[in-house]
Amino acid sequence: MQYIFLFIPAIGWGLMPLFVAGVKNSTIYHQIVGSVLGAFIFAAIVFLIRQPAVNVLAFGLSMLAGAAWVIGQVGQYFSFTKIGVSETIPISTGLQLIGVPLVGVLIFGEWASPQAKLFGFLGIIALIIGVIFTSMTDKGTAEGGKENQAMTMIVLILTTFGYITSSSIPKVIKADGVLIFLGETIGMMIATFIYLLCTKKLAVLKEKKSYQVIPAGLVYAVAALSYIISVKVNGVNLAFVMSQLCVVISTLGGIIFLHERKTKKGYLFTVAGLVLIVSGAVLTSIF
Repeated sequence: MQYIFLFIPAIGWGLMPLFVAGVKNSTIYHQIVGSVLGAFIFAAIVFLIRQPAVNVLAFGLSMLAGAAWVIGQVGQYFSFTKIGVSETIPISTGLQLIGVPLVGVLIFGEWASPQAKLFGFLGIIALIIGVIFTSMTDKGTAEGGKENQAMTMIVLILTTFGYITSSSIPKVIKADGVLIFLGETIGMMIATFIYLLCTKKLAVLKEKKSYQVIPAGLVYAVAALSYIISVKVNGVNLAFVMSQLCVVISTLGGIIFLHERKTKKGYLFTVAGLVLIVSGAVLTSIF
């Protein structure tokens, strides 16, 4: 049963960008509001059904993880508008796959054996090369402009620290996964409100498109709760790495269903990057 939770996050997080992008003409603000609301609704329902014991410290740490997630997600949504889903997701995933396993090694003592360290770091090298390949300029397409590429890479690198923090915190929390997830969604809501307040975009709370993105938040919520459970039973390194195989679903979905155009060279670089990212993910998790 524990291995089922390795794959649910990959499927859910792979489909989520397609749900978000499916709401035409929605902005970053609509997308983050709808995603967070959908996640909170799901978390609240599951919490009321399960009614787990409340641990104040665990709840507070969970809220911090949720707030950090908003930083990463806003960066990703920004990148969707600049270079599309099929290019953003491999880069974002690759950066996370480099950062989270390193946290697992440096803080949680994973990759304990020399063999694990060898294959782990070989995997990280493959991931780095994969990120470089998927971020190669694809001239002739909207995402191929050097300005878009440079700006997007900077935003993704900086905001990925939010994802890394959000993905690692559940490892140190000793509490029921449902309680952790509810805390995360409340942290997301607070961080989103602060983001809207600082950007003077509170008006989006009244706009229909914000609520049309809620299904994406529900899909994310199922994946996120499964991830929290997977971290507990499979370890942060294996759980995270396997969950990030969502990159294949999102990237191919962006090309097939969202009709994101690339040149022949762009397709070749994307496929090569995906192969390297998946290979790196396997290498960093098999031991």
